[in-house]
Amino acid sequence: MLNNKTVLITGGTGSFGKKFIETILERYPDVKKIIIYSRDELKQSIIKQKYPSFDFPQLRFFIGDVRDKDRMTQACEGVDVIIHAAAIKQVDTAEYNPTECIRTNIDGAENVIHAALACGVKDVVALSTDKACAPINLYGATKLASDKLFAAANNIRGSKDIRFSVVRYGNVMGSRGSVIPFFIEKKKEGVLPITHEEMTRFNISLQDGVNMVMYAIENHIGGEIFVPKIPSYKITDIATAIAPECTTRIVGIRPGEKLHEEMITDTDSLNTIDLGKYYAILPSVSFMHQEEDFIKHHKAVKVPFGFKYNSGTNTEWETVESLRNLIVEHVDASFSVKD
Repeated sequence: MLNNKTVLITGGTGSFGKKFIETILERYPDVKKIIIYSRDELKQSIIKQKYPSFDFPQLRFFIGDVRDKDRMTQACEGVDVIIHAAAIKQVDTAEYNPTECIRTNIDGAENVIHAALACGVKDVVALSTDKACAPINLYGATKLASDKLFAAANNIRGSKDIRFSVVRYGNVMGSRGSVIPFFIEKKKEGVLPITHEEMTRFNISLQDGVNMVMYAIENHIGGEIFVPKIPSYKITDIATAIAPECTTRIVGIRPGEKLHEEMITDTDSLNTIDLGKYYAILPSVSFMHQEEDFIKHHKAVKVPFGFKYNSGTNTEWETVESLRNLIVEHVDASFSVKD
């Protein structure tokens, strides 16, 4: 699928970008070029050390910001596939710096779209978040706006052979700033801060997130928001899995945070189809494809009326034991719990 193709990853030095690079090199040894596009020269330098140019001549490193339309367009010359992962993601950071969040997450998305249209790119997949579903914080609101921009971009492609779609998933296990590495660090102090005893979250591994993007590149026809079928966990089970010897302290839900996350609302379900391993929310306005086209292409069925996908009412759950196994597999191979 990606052999002899040029792939550009915005935010390519983040957790997702690094895993995506690793996966491409493993699965597609004949990939023509991988362009890592990001603002952080230190992180790019670290990746260069891992993949020296002598052994990995297909890697290219572009210092640039998605806010910079001209630089974005320059980086997209000759590109076949764009994975848009760049974003301001911290909820509290977005609340305190709203204009900066809007410029990166919304204006940046628009720049990626116009650069892709101008440069003859074939496939664009943007990363989203469960917080974009019925958002209550600015980060989620900007990502919802970004999702809408990418879905609607298919309506302005004209005769160009290009497809835009979105991948939306929940908490990535072990990603920077997430709860698992935070608890692993905090257990040294003997007390784990818990926001709310009833809090739940969706859970996905970084590799499964990458696999889902690969699926979207290969299968999208344009406009879909792909949603994975993944388990939930209780925040209290995470605490028990990591540090059963520690006491817990309830600190309260932070501003802009939900008790349970959603990825599909009951209103979204009117435009949602079941693909088997994934769901897909279809664009509410599409001049390129009708609902029947998506159903036929994906060999899908419509979800039941009133369906919703919520981490608190999910039918699949991680246990304390399964969480421990996943931490060893995806976060810290040396992780163990005291007897």
